[in-house]
Amino acid sequence: MNTFGRLFRVTTFGESHGPAVGAVIDGCPPGIPLEAEDVARELRRRRPGQSALVTPRDEADEPQILSGVFEGATTGTPIAVVVWNREQRPQDYEALKDVYRPGHADYTYERKYGVRDWRGSGRASGRETLGRVAGGAVAKKVLAAFGMRIEAATVQVGEVAAREWNAGEIEKNPVRSADPAAAAAMAAAIERARAEKDSLGGIVEVRIIGAPAGLGDPVFDKLGARLGAALLSIGAVKGVEIGKGFALACMRGSESNDPLGPEGFTRNFAGGVLGGISTGCPITARIAVKPASSIGTPQRTVDRGGAPREISIGGRHDPCICPRIVPVAEAMAALVMVDAVLGQRALRPETIPPLG
Repeated sequence: MNTFGRLFRVTTFGESHGPAVGAVIDGCPPGIPLEAEDVARELRRRRPGQSALVTPRDEADEPQILSGVFEGATTGTPIAVVVWNREQRPQDYEALKDVYRPGHADYTYERKYGVRDWRGSGRASGRETLGRVAGGAVAKKVLAAFGMRIEAATVQVGEVAAREWNAGEIEKNPVRSADPAAAAAMAAAIERARAEKDSLGGIVEVRIIGAPAGLGDPVFDKLGARLGAALLSIGAVKGVEIGKGFALACMRGSESNDPLGPEGFTRNFAGGVLGGISTGCPITARIAVKPASSIGTPQRTVDRGGAPREISIGGRHDPCICPRIVPVAEAMAALVMVDAVLGQRALRPETIPPLG
């Protein structure tokens, strides 16, 4: 499926080394202020070449809004956003077109479709996330009108973990950590891995602030389930936890339950979701990001004929994906929350404040 969402839907299109990538956003309410710069601002956070710690592919990622916006505001009709690829180098992958790269989707895509786009992974490339971030930029504008915002940060790279959260620091360092002291150690760890022709994984935390109680649906469409599915749909993500997540398995109920007081919940181990419905507390999720698969270290594999091969992957690749996944994770969380807000507004309009 290339479409995400129910009431607010985003369809992404394009390949890593094709002519363009982008998104079509449908279901956006009319009257939301929106300019191309709103989308461009988010795309700059995701773009390649933004620091010494990411792939040096030099794409400006300048979006064109083709429809759905008039005189600086959404019209309620589909919003089409396109970004033209300017620095495609499919020749970098010519030698790998008949070889399955370890950790990549080469093998599984060919088994699924009987054909694969070997030019930088095609739709399996991280460049596909540009369309998600474009859709998320629009979703964030809608959420802002309802008094909600989303922030994310890298909280761990390899064995280096952050100890504090200062949102004002996130965009001031190349790893996008909310802990400036940890950011320096994270950057050094990434540089060491790259020098050794290897890569590092990490953890990114997402925080959704200002969500009212009552969002989400019980049983099969829980808010946490929707958020988990959205975050797991990001290519490098291999695990998700809501609130304290796996740490709850080591606690007793007396330790894990969030007490209630006259002013509301006095703790938030549940991560802002109970029974699949938002509690009004900040919604928190953490994602486990695997190490980048494209590395210069020799690896064993096979070619399409099954013959053993050894490959070393050159070209332009991220030694750690976490810094560029931060805006993607925010985008996917925004898409989930917009759907939840619009759904609740349809069910009980009095529980959702009018658009600001």
